[in-house]
Amino acid sequence: MNGNGKSEDLVGVYKATLTTGLMQREIRAWALLAVGSLAIAGLFALFTAASRIPGSNEYLSWPMDFFHKGLVIHVVFSFVIWFLAVFALLASLATYRLSKTGEIRMLWAGWAGAIITAISFPMLFVPGFIKETQAVLSNYIPAIDHPLYEIGLVFLFTGILLPIIRLLVNLPLRPRENHDHLSHSTLFGSGIFIVALICMAIAILQSSPATNITYEHIFWGGGHVLQFLNTLLMLCGWVLLARFCSIDKVFDIDIARLATILLLICTLPALVFYFKFEPFSAKQTAGFTYLQLALGLPAILVAGSGFFSFLRHYKTNGSLPWGNLPFLCLVLSMVVFGIGGLLGFMVDGADTRTPAHYHGVIAGVNLTFMGLFMFFVLPVLGETMRSGKTVRLVILMFGLGQMLASIGLFMAGGYGAPRKAAADTYVAVDGAVVGLYLNGIGALVAVIGGAIFIWIILAALLRPARAA
Repeated sequence: MNGNGKSEDLVGVYKATLTTGLMQREIRAWALLAVGSLAIAGLFALFTAASRIPGSNEYLSWPMDFFHKGLVIHVVFSFVIWFLAVFALLASLATYRLSKTGEIRMLWAGWAGAIITAISFPMLFVPGFIKETQAVLSNYIPAIDHPLYEIGLVFLFTGILLPIIRLLVNLPLRPRENHDHLSHSTLFGSGIFIVALICMAIAILQSSPATNITYEHIFWGGGHVLQFLNTLLMLCGWVLLARFCSIDKVFDIDIARLATILLLICTLPALVFYFKFEPFSAKQTAGFTYLQLALGLPAILVAGSGFFSFLRHYKTNGSLPWGNLPFLCLVLSMVVFGIGGLLGFMVDGADTRTPAHYHGVIAGVNLTFMGLFMFFVLPVLGETMRSGKTVRLVILMFGLGQMLASIGLFMAGGYGAPRKAAADTYVAVDGAVVGLYLNGIGALVAVIGGAIFIWIILAALLRPARAA
């Protein structure tokens, strides 16, 4: 793909580590769970995007408070499950890369985790169709107030934790020459994930009838910590995607590794907040909010090293390799993530400028994951993308669509459009109406691009099953 063998070496190394059919099927199972969660989320993305378009209530009705429940399902499957399943997939690949044939401890943990995660899907989906349930639009991990949903979350986190534990058990026993950036990233990502789980557990333990604990209390701290994991996974994805670009040494590997270490270190104060401040107090809430500012430095360090590499390549060659699809995906991810990050400095949490910020940031992570699936995961599994034109279309539609949607939301929020509300629940001024239309159009373009991505990935992943 790039003429220097970097991509072939990377794919070949990981492909060679899947020495048995059981290992290959496990990685394929995690890939199916990840993309399957995205497919479920996509069914609800159209409804939530359409509901923001003024006048949409004349053509669509939302039974059983389905707008808010559908929003919960969409967010959980597209943001929580999708990201965590990709993490489990990468952690499993890293485990096999570190190991030799027959020397993997807790080999069963990968399949057990995938099965438990799969069981969580209907638990997190079915409560949305129960009439008596209510949607709770808590930050980071929204919920549907029902015991089945709560059990589903326990199953989800348990399923993801098992391959993480397997990675940690196998990592110290392997020779250092087997350690690469993926194993380094998943190791420190595992630490962040465990910190997030501890935060949620402490929040539950500190609850009492007097505290009147809510989903927001439980997930506020742990949810903030998970954003450090998401950022780490994106930075890891940038480094992997750079191996497929026709530019040498896009990122300084030492800077990239420093960034992963900083991300873990910056999550540790979260544990202190539960004991330093009164549980669920305004000071504790503010502490987690300000902790998010630490996300900027690691991302800037890695992005900065990439920017200077692009600049050097342009000065030497007079152009950038826009025809290289991994490069296009990487640059769009960096740009969209950067726009989302900048918008985050101008939000107050009350209007649609807040979702404009996090939709941009999340879209940047999603573009990275999409690139990893198309150019890394599928080739490792022996599958290839059959149409470069289709891949280019997917990247451009999703990236530019999400960019337009975020700008539209930010514009609407600047004119007072409230967040987490359908368009027919408030009166929007002209500027907000324009922004909401831009958001609707951009979201529609992005959803179509995402749907094509899901279709081609699922078709590739299920191809061996159909042949069998």
